[in-house]
Amino acid sequence: MSDNHITIFEVGPRDGLQNEKEMIQTEVKIELIERLVRAGVKKIEATSFVNPKWIPQLSDSKEVATKIRREEGVVYSALVPNVRGLERAREAGIQEIAIFMSSSESHNKNNINKSIDETFPVLREVAEVAHAKGMRVRGYVSTAFGCPFEGEVPLASVVKVTEQLLNMGVYEVSIGDTIGVGNPREVKQSFSSLISLFGSDKLAGHFHDTKGMGLANVYAALEAGIRTFDSSIAGLGGCPYAPGASGNISTEDLVNMLHQMGLHTGIELEKLAAAGKFMERVLGRKLQSKVLAAMKSAGGIKNEHT
Repeated sequence: MSDNHITIFEVGPRDGLQNEKEMIQTEVKIELIERLVRAGVKKIEATSFVNPKWIPQLSDSKEVATKIRREEGVVYSALVPNVRGLERAREAGIQEIAIFMSSSESHNKNNINKSIDETFPVLREVAEVAHAKGMRVRGYVSTAFGCPFEGEVPLASVVKVTEQLLNMGVYEVSIGDTIGVGNPREVKQSFSSLISLFGSDKLAGHFHDTKGMGLANVYAALEAGIRTFDSSIAGLGGCPYAPGASGNISTEDLVNMLHQMGLHTGIELEKLAAAGKFMERVLGRKLQSKVLAAMKSAGGIKNEHT
């Protein structure tokens, strides 16, 4: 694949919606996913098969996964915490799962209720079962640039968790700035070190825009050699187990920046913005995407109902 092609992993339907307090109808989630596919998004984290008591917003995961119209060439992924979640995902027709943990002890205990070392065997079992059933497995490392409970997180902790996940056979590890405290210099240095150890094709960037540095951090990761980034439609998101975490970087803003730089994503920005506008209408409030706001003020967004 060309070095000018950037892969976008859309996490809005899961990471973007999980923190919404008002319950969103299943049909809305399905329509959002299908709008994203029509915009050209090829990788979508559709839902999560965690215990509904943890995240009630995603308690309809089976319905979402079974009712979306699957398009050839599109990856529909789901987050799972354990083998039970994996089995539920597989029963719903999911072919790719994501497993997750933190690089800081305090956040991991708040998020998973286990220490880092206690989490490894749980995830290893999930990965082994998934691979035995022919499923692909992606990994997340949270709080890689700072923890809401501990503050600074040593790079050695990120390296340790990343190495363990890759040893489990995950095809890619998404390195997350969960609370949006990273800065471009730190991001470039950290990713350069991680790439030297694991290779750029095994890593992705996951940034939040808490302090307005999300896209600057993407650029820093690009400079280091990263070519896959997670983002959320209209900047939806936030972690329920990370106080102070605001939304993910907006997919519209990310795609616009990449296209302006002459890089390719295969995504149609106008249709993407239409999906963001759809979510604004559903939620009844203005969302964080700057590109969405600019396109609306410049004369509207076409293709909203296509």
